[in-house]
This record gives sequence, C-alpha cells and structure tokens, in this order.
Amino acid sequence: MEALRINVYLSSQLDDVTVVRRVIGGEKELFEILLRRHNQTLYRVLRSYLKDEDDIRDAMQNTYLKSFNKLFQFQGNASFSTWLIRIGMNEALLRLKIIKREQANFLGSDDERLNLIPDKQMNAETKIIRREAEQMLEQAIDNLPEMYRVVYMLKEIEGMSNSEVCESLSLTDSNVKVRLHRAKAMLKDSLYTLSISSDVFEFGKGKCDDIVNAVMKAI
Repeated sequence: MEALRINVYLSSQLDDVTVVRRVIGGEKELFEILLRRHNQTLYRVLRSYLKDEDDIRDAMQNTYLKSFNKLFQFQGNASFSTWLIRIGMNEALLRLKIIKREQANFLGSDDERLNLIPDKQMNAETKIIRREAEQMLEQAIDNLPEMYRVVYMLKEIEGMSNSEVCESLSLTDSNVKVRLHRAKAMLKDSLYTLSISSDVFEFGKGKCDDIVNAVMKAI
C-alpha cells in the first residue's frame, strides 16, 4: 500500500484529463490524485447547500463514487472540476429533498454547527480572534439565500473565475455578476473585508484523508 501511495504522489503532476484516461485504462489507484486535487472545491460547493458535516461527508463520498463509475462519460470538453461540481450539486439537491422531507415530520431543527478550522502556527490569543472572525463570516455566508451563497462561495472563497462559475452552475456571465453583487451587498462591510481569507470552510488534511481513504476502499 505504501508503494502504491508513493506512486500516486509521484504522478501528481499529471493533468486531470491524463489521470482520467489512465484510471479508465485500469490504473484506478490514480483516482486518488483527483480526490486530493478537488476535495477542497467539492467540499465548498456542497457546503453551500448542506450544513450538517455528516451529510456533506456522505455527499462527497457519493459524488466521487458516482464520478468514478461515470468517468467514461467525461469527454474533456469542460474541466474535470466543473464536471465533478455538477455531479456534486445533483447529489446535494437530492440530499436536500430527503432532509426537507424528513424535517416535515418534525417540529424545529437542530442548531447548525460550524466547521472547525485546522490549527495554524499562531499564538493562543491570535487563534481565538481569528476563529471568532471566521465563525462570524461563515455564519453570515450561511445566512445568504442559496442562489447567492453558492456563487459567492465559488467565486470569493474558492477563487474560481467567472467563466468557471458560469460553466459549473449553468449561468450566464451577467447572472453570476448580479448574484455575486447581491451576495456582497447582503454581507456587512466589516464581514466582507474578512472574506478575502481562503481559510473559511477549509477542508483540512484530516478530513481530506478520511474521504480519500473511504472512497479508495469503495472503488
């Protein structure tokens, strides 16, 4: 297993199309490259729709398993990330329907829990201040309507280009710009200043490893 893992990392410079082609050709261990390369983006997309960590984790795993089984359908016309995002969005929307159906049978709902940000090399006081600021931003983003939240997450937090967001969400460039503008307007100016941080909704190494191990065992 160790030799296999080393081989995966030695091949990490391969582009996505090449990796897909080789996985389809039988080198399924190379699928780990795609997992680690796109875990952060997929997590942030799903986090735009789902709040519960277990739901997000399950949705990520199902998205990867579905994408693995459908790899032969990937033509390379769009980037692999946008192809994967579409599968992830469908998985999230399906899960949302199930959640809403279940919630209809109960009164009230559990309090939402925010993600934990991996430790940084900061002193204790700085960590507390930083974490409180990130919690405020995460909560503010969570309160955005879904149609604005996912655009904001992809563009401002994940750093995708307008064209990539358009392709991922099947929106026009003008729609993306309008939704992004409205999302920013809904956030307080003080919170928006903090949104430059790429640490919010970060999918840390431990979580990344868990998803990779679970998916690689299942395929």
